[in-house]
Amino acid sequence: MRYEGNIFRPFSEAKSYLLQCTIGCSHNQCTFCGMYKDKKYRIRSLEEIKTDIAMAKNYYNDLEKVFLCDGDAIAIETDILLEILDELYRTFPSLRHVGSYVGPRSTLNKSMSELTALRAAGLTKAYLGVETGDDRLLKEVKKGVSYEEMLQAGQNLINAGINLSSMVLLGLAGPGERSREHALATAKITNEMKPQYLAALTVTPVPNTVLHRKVLTGEFKILDAFETLEEMKWMFENITIDGLKFVGSHASNYLPISGTLQKDRQKMLDMVNKVLESQDNRYLRSENMRGL
Repeated sequence: MRYEGNIFRPFSEAKSYLLQCTIGCSHNQCTFCGMYKDKKYRIRSLEEIKTDIAMAKNYYNDLEKVFLCDGDAIAIETDILLEILDELYRTFPSLRHVGSYVGPRSTLNKSMSELTALRAAGLTKAYLGVETGDDRLLKEVKKGVSYEEMLQAGQNLINAGINLSSMVLLGLAGPGERSREHALATAKITNEMKPQYLAALTVTPVPNTVLHRKVLTGEFKILDAFETLEEMKWMFENITIDGLKFVGSHASNYLPISGTLQKDRQKMLDMVNKVLESQDNRYLRSENMRGL
């Protein structure tokens, strides 16, 4: 397979064929994200994409899962996206899942009829970088949308029938009272948005990002492992929706923990509280085992 630059995908797309539809991210301004800083955003031609699909057919013969790369494939013109989806499902008879990262602004730029058409054509899951429900923090990290706009983007995807994974960042606000505000606001937007999945990652300073420079100058302080777990605890205590699948197994997290809220809520809280009370690093993923 041919790819331009580094390729990223969610943990749950590990068994998916990665189809690069865009190069980079249409927004690419988030202060914490270095995934696409070395790429100038562009949409690959339909001819290139169809050629890659044909190459995948020759190599794999059939596929069940495909993930559309890079960041924010939903920014592609809807008619083109529909043609890509049609080509995928015609080429791979066993295909049952197509996922994509989606940016909030690009999602809002799609009408409900467009989103519904994409779902009907086989876009089954969207990964939305919500990061936080703290409106002030959304502005500080340059997400490009407000709380209400982020909420609307998520709700539009869900109302179109697309399964939504909301991705949030532990530690994004730094320590102190703002840490708690971030956790509570993130629980609030989760309750209002009602995604099917909530994926938590932990902030990790990436070279050549604004956040990394702030860490180096002392302007921003990274939470320690136990402060990060406090945020997770506050989120668990304040998320009230039922049937939410929480995914905390990302390599950046100190304590890999997953389950379904509310069914597993107490068990997950007990696990976090046990580590917080013990202050024992042996329960935690070591720094050299953590990653992006």
